[in-house]
Amino acid sequence: MADALSAPDIRSGRLTPEDYLENFDDLHPPLGAHEASVEADRCYFCYDAPCTIACPTSIDIPKFIRQISTGNPVGSARTIFAENILGGMCARVCPTETLCEEACVRNLAEDKPVQIGLLQRHATDIYLSQTERHPFERAPETGRKVAVVGGGPAGLACAHALARRGHAVTIFDARDKIGGLNEFGIAAYKSTDDFAQFETEFVLSIGGIVVECGKALGRDIALADLRRDFDAVFLGMGLAGVNALRTDGEDLAGVIDAVAYIAELRQAEELSALPVGRKVVVIGGGMTAIDIAVQIKRLGAEEVTIAYRRDREAMKASAYEQELALTDGVVIREWLQPKRLLGEAGHVTGIELERTAEDDAGRLSGTGETMTLQADQVFKAIGQSFVADPLGAGDVPALEGGRIRVDGDRRTSLADVWAGGDCVAGGEDLTVAAVEDGKVAAAAIHAALSA
Repeated sequence: MADALSAPDIRSGRLTPEDYLENFDDLHPPLGAHEASVEADRCYFCYDAPCTIACPTSIDIPKFIRQISTGNPVGSARTIFAENILGGMCARVCPTETLCEEACVRNLAEDKPVQIGLLQRHATDIYLSQTERHPFERAPETGRKVAVVGGGPAGLACAHALARRGHAVTIFDARDKIGGLNEFGIAAYKSTDDFAQFETEFVLSIGGIVVECGKALGRDIALADLRRDFDAVFLGMGLAGVNALRTDGEDLAGVIDAVAYIAELRQAEELSALPVGRKVVVIGGGMTAIDIAVQIKRLGAEEVTIAYRRDREAMKASAYEQELALTDGVVIREWLQPKRLLGEAGHVTGIELERTAEDDAGRLSGTGETMTLQADQVFKAIGQSFVADPLGAGDVPALEGGRIRVDGDRRTSLADVWAGGDCVAGGEDLTVAAVEDGKVAAAAIHAALSA
């Protein structure tokens, strides 16, 4: 069967320079002052607002929208930052359509919620572009030191909240720059103009935070040493493992980890230099699958197909994100799972997929019926896993379901170690949820250090 497939067609520079600029321009251009005012006036300013309840960081949404409507976007941004110091990025990447905007009471009357995400971006963008002063002052130094492992959203939120309370914080990150998934994992058209690093610098400007890049837990630093040298430790190192397809041919060239490719894309100086196949298949149904599929299409791939083992309703990617992919020309095929990867001369040339079905109990199984898609590249986007090895041996945090177990305060089984973000059991793959984890952990750490 492999012999019948065409040879791989992978190359860079498939588009004109103008196409790259257009395809990776801002997905949602910001609202102008008049547009923001008109949109803010649509808010009912509900008491016990359901939108605030739906926000993982509990931003007082009616308050910040009212401040916009009264011509006070700087005050609005302060309201946002009080609960979510990464409110600028969250306004760009959070699935507001399934969080605050889904809860908006405007949906009951006209099926059109207030555009909360765009209003949040309007306020935070104005503050970040016009105000040099950090919105909060650092408390007097306490003399206490906290180590934060991982400079992603959870780590940054935790570090900021601790520094604001006067503690000295050191962030250790394995990469050459901090930011985590905001820097390396978000689709490029959602965070343009190097916004992730701009926002990171804003967070650090509170003072009292030292950053040490190129320091990986288990390689350059040890948890036991951190516990000895610091008064508390926060673990926010995310997920380092990549789930495997577990099919024949997975080691063929052209079978690529979607997360790694997105990171390469985000750091690329020239998008035209990235190698792109003519026919591409993505395996998965979450946000990573959508992000890689859309970006590969925007890099010039002619045919991009997402293959998912269940139907679209079961996909973790929101309906809005799915529509974005479809609008860009991505094909979503349902009820298909990878059976084997086909190759020639060591390179993938196609993928054989088996049709699936659910029984009455919701269990998924293969039907035996197969189909083949030609593919120059196959991207794996079926999730990541926590790698516990860096924690070391001996006295380490207990795990649950393969991730770090924490209580409501994000405290681990070790009294002086907290954790948050994707690495904890029950962690959600959302920037806003990671920020909340860091914020909650910081409050608990401060309470423990102040006792």
